[in-house]
Amino acid sequence: MSVVQSVDNVALLPAYLAAGTAVLVLLADLLVARGRVTLATAAVGAAATALGTVLVGAGGERRTFCVGADCSYVFGGRAALVAVVVALLTLGVLALSGPLLRAGQSPTGEYCFLLACSMTGGVVLGAAGDLITLIVALETLTLPLYVLVGLRRDSLASAEAAVTFFVVSVVATTLTLLGAALLYAATGGLHLGRIGAILTDRPDLLDLPLTTAAVALVVLGLAFKVAAVPFHAWAPTTYDGAPLPVAAYLSTASKLGGVVALLAVVQYALPADVTGPVLALLAVLTMTVGNLVALRQRRTVRLLAWSSVAQAGYILAPLGALALAAGRTADARTAAYAAAVAYAVFFVVLELAAFAAVVALRPAGADGGTLDDLRGAARRHPWRAAALGLALVGLAGLPPGLAGLFAKVTVVRSLLDGGAGWLAVVVAVNAVIGLAYYLRLTATLWAAPASGADAPARTADGPVAAAGADARLVGAVPAGADASAGAPVRARTVGVVLAVATVAALVLGLAPQLVLDVAAR
Repeated sequence: MSVVQSVDNVALLPAYLAAGTAVLVLLADLLVARGRVTLATAAVGAAATALGTVLVGAGGERRTFCVGADCSYVFGGRAALVAVVVALLTLGVLALSGPLLRAGQSPTGEYCFLLACSMTGGVVLGAAGDLITLIVALETLTLPLYVLVGLRRDSLASAEAAVTFFVVSVVATTLTLLGAALLYAATGGLHLGRIGAILTDRPDLLDLPLTTAAVALVVLGLAFKVAAVPFHAWAPTTYDGAPLPVAAYLSTASKLGGVVALLAVVQYALPADVTGPVLALLAVLTMTVGNLVALRQRRTVRLLAWSSVAQAGYILAPLGALALAAGRTADARTAAYAAAVAYAVFFVVLELAAFAAVVALRPAGADGGTLDDLRGAARRHPWRAAALGLALVGLAGLPPGLAGLFAKVTVVRSLLDGGAGWLAVVVAVNAVIGLAYYLRLTATLWAAPASGADAPARTADGPVAAAGADARLVGAVPAGADASAGAPVRARTVGVVLAVATVAALVLGLAPQLVLDVAAR
């Protein structure tokens, strides 16, 4: 067998575009040294990556870096879907970051470069065909976020969040790498399909303690990345301490990457009868703990963080059906994998819309504040509050948030088809619990302002001067900034992201089968 590998540069085009964006951002920051040019370069690169991915994905599945039948890079429909979503999320987060960067709270060059590097990892991740490519891509997606979380100057909360995120992620990566090494020792393979075939042909390997430890470490290591209970404690602190646009990226692109990585090893490499019970338990714990703790939250970002934990449970739920024989049939497995990917896509669109609305309703450069800070927001900014309300209702799974409703219906249907009716009941009960805090926050937007609404707002780092309702205007900028220039630009960039994310959620709700069909490829 020849060991000479052919390289399909067309299949690698999305990765080239993403990596090229990072390089161009560095050059723009070095040669031009103007924040707007650097930010525009990153935005154009993200848009080009999304467009290139669509063109390559439309041509069918492509494989490269192959030795025999085993390939390290497989770019198909699902990989294209993940790459497009990651690139568009990056573009949206860049637009949301404009006010933060113009306020001088984070250096523009480093910020855009790190975000472009993270995008590169997300683009490659969906096409990973072996454990090494998968883990390297996942870490490329995650590593820049350690710095981005702590990149806000003069913020103790940001530094604490970065340290927490770094320590927990290093432990998770160590567990995953150890599991991959043990899996290689047990099977002699690294390609996902090859490992799956070996474990299927030789079921005696599953009786070895080495194989059991390897499977457990890989699954648990990746569970950290999706913030699944009991590996979730880092998420609320990290989200709340990070700048709002970075928290949005963590809650969407980073979580999507963890789901894709976990799905890849479960679908192709690890035996379903072993991973199924573990994933079912993780799903039940994650959605239940996330929803119950979210009920007690009073800070906006922490509520969204715990909500994100609960949503991870819904994403994992279809994979829990693999614990039963009925859920391991070919049709049931295909439905479960498609449901997990489709739910993740619907979730990240609605979550981005929610964070964009919070950014639009808060002062420039401020954190997410408390729920009381959003009280009566619909009276001041009806359209922005309506967009936030629509996103929250969608995350709850209620009309008119049809994307969220279809996502939950897809999960429940896949569980029923897989014979896991008990898990479908758990999903339904948790969806009802989630209604309490989603509708509470939505109602707060239209509630009458408290008597102390004109008092100074507070952030995690201390008071922020605010003079009545004017401090909450979208055009508010920090002292010393050019208010005349900052207000209109901020209104445009944040407003565009909010409008696009809201329209995308509505479109996906009207044509959800398109996402499900692509996810099943």
